Order: sequence, then structure tokens, then C-alpha cells
Amino acid sequence: MCFACGPDNPIGLQIRFDFDGEKCTGEFIASENHVGYENTVHGGIIFAALDDVMANVLYLQNVKAHTARCEIRYRRPLEVGQRILLTGWIESERRRLIVLKGEARLAETGQPVADCEASFMKA
Repeated sequence: MCFACGPDNPIGLQIRFDFDGEKCTGEFIASENHVGYENTVHGGIIFAALDDVMANVLYLQNVKAHTARCEIRYRRPLEVGQRILLTGWIESERRRLIVLKGEARLAETGQPVADCEASFMKA
């Protein structure tokens, strides 16, 4: 029932993530249910997608952790119907703290929509 990746969550984003051993990837197309202003996707939806692509880097390796801090930079507006490619990876790891990075890019052009860096704490 995860809001971002749960396939059974009827109001969720339903992003399917894949992990290749280094990077986690996924795709998302926002609908009119994700609007913040006119035809622009709400920044919180983009944040949720990025937070989850980073979390799945760990989850898909059976590592239990939670987001402790996240800083996001929005690069351009995302319009309803535009497909974004999400990527997350581990930047560094020290004891219980894991620093991950994530990015969202327009699938059609590769232009950045947003990028972020987050600290996750192992459970």
C-alpha cells in the first residue's frame, strides 16, 4: 500500500522500481490528480517519487532504513502527461548513515526536472 510504489494503492503513484545492483530506476507519468497549479505537477509529488526511488535502492537490497533528511532542487516545472525517468543511487555510507542521491529527468529530452540528496538511517 505504499503511496509511491504500492500496486494495490488506488490513490498512489504506482511506480514500479528496478534495481541493477548499483542504481534504482523507475518511470512516472503525472495525471490531473497530481496538479499543484494549473497544468503543473505539485512539487510534493515529485519529492515523493524521488524519495521512493532512493529508498528502493535500499529496500530492494533488504536494507531497512528511513529518510532522515532530504534536500531537493527543482530544475523545471513538470506538466501533466510528461513522463519522467527516476534514478537513485548510494553516494556514501558510514555506520548507520547512508547518503543517497536521486534525479528526475524528462524521458523525452533528458532534461532535469529535479535532483536531491538524502540521508537515510539504518533501522
